Amino acid sequence: MRAPGFVSLARASAQDLFDQKTAFGRLALVHVIMMAGDTLVTVSLAGSLFFSVSPTEAKGKVLLYLLLTIAPFAVVSPVLGPLIDRSANGRRVLVALSAGVRAVLCWLMAEHLNSLWLFPLAFLLLVSSKLYVVTRGALVPEMARTDQFREHADRVDDAGWPKEEVAEEKGFAGFNAQLTLLGTLIGLIAGSVGAGILKALGAPSVLVVASFVYVGATVASARLQRPTQLVRDEVAGLTQSERDLNALNPLGDVEVAWGLGAAALMRFSVGFATFLLAFGLRRESAGLGWYAFALGLSAVGALGGLAFVTRMRNVLKESTLLTIALFATGVGAAFASTHPVLWVQVLLAGWLGSSAAVAQPSFDAITQKNVAPGAQGRTFARFAVRQQLLWVLGALIPVAIALSFSAGDRLLAVLMILASVVYPIGRRAARH
Repeated sequence: MRAPGFVSLARASAQDLFDQKTAFGRLALVHVIMMAGDTLVTVSLAGSLFFSVSPTEAKGKVLLYLLLTIAPFAVVSPVLGPLIDRSANGRRVLVALSAGVRAVLCWLMAEHLNSLWLFPLAFLLLVSSKLYVVTRGALVPEMARTDQFREHADRVDDAGWPKEEVAEEKGFAGFNAQLTLLGTLIGLIAGSVGAGILKALGAPSVLVVASFVYVGATVASARLQRPTQLVRDEVAGLTQSERDLNALNPLGDVEVAWGLGAAALMRFSVGFATFLLAFGLRRESAGLGWYAFALGLSAVGALGGLAFVTRMRNVLKESTLLTIALFATGVGAAFASTHPVLWVQVLLAGWLGSSAAVAQPSFDAITQKNVAPGAQGRTFARFAVRQQLLWVLGALIPVAIALSFSAGDRLLAVLMILASVVYPIGRRAARH
């Protein structure tokens, strides 16, 4: 059967977003509003912490901010991860709490944007943001199953569970891709609006608008549907054998463990390339417009990556898609290293956006398929820690060391091409 294309994905995403009778549709609405708020916060901090100060001062503030991005996981992983798994209903509450707290914090950050209070407030904001990211990973299969159970109540086995063709009829990669597509599109819109507000009224005003956006996300979160009883039972607990396996092997089976390594390296490449470009722009005295253009191309590239995932997700395995993403990143960086000029680096941002859009939904689908529902909250929390650590490590290198575009691109090319060879070989060897 021919795999659905990007147009089909866009149509399905729009239909789900506007169909607020379904559990996944309501989750999609929450995700869109959350991503709009996150984009506005990013625009505000970029304008106030980076481009509005001297390069030396910017380096110090960026280093402090990068350390802050790691710290929230000290809370999210050991404390909030198990809480997410405790009950299906609790996940809905945590999403609403994440949005409500960010609404208050954005308002406070707008008043303390130029003081040291900004950094503890930003820390709390990041904790709330990571809480949503982790909870969303566990909510996608939960909301998808809830809809499928309700729509196909007549297609269940003797034990009351949906038949296999129902449970897998769309695939978690498809749901992840829909959320990524919606988040990318709203990011483009919110980024343009935020840039206009930043230029006209300043960074504090962008944060005030973000605060109202998060209020809307809080209201939308309260409307998330309760999962069916079957889903609640599925999430409520693990069997003893699953608990033992999770304790002995917290990274999951071979597919999950090796997929995590590949996805984390993709996050490394994104962090590295983002700050290599940012500080390269500062050295060449390029303005915020160039960085905004790079972010826009990255979003457009993400749409292209999603088109590829949508076309190929029923043809290629998720592990194969991850390999393609690693190799494409390496090839793109190798080309850019031979053309170390500003416009090529901006194009590389778009190419990297497409590779990341292929990798992340594929890895999320691997995790959702191979990790027991009752352990997905803490599993996504653990994995988010490792991916964020690699992102920060990648970002720290061009912040701490003044790398030229050509040197940075060569380093990235060697690493990612090597990873595209090691990942499939290592994964196959581990399985056998």
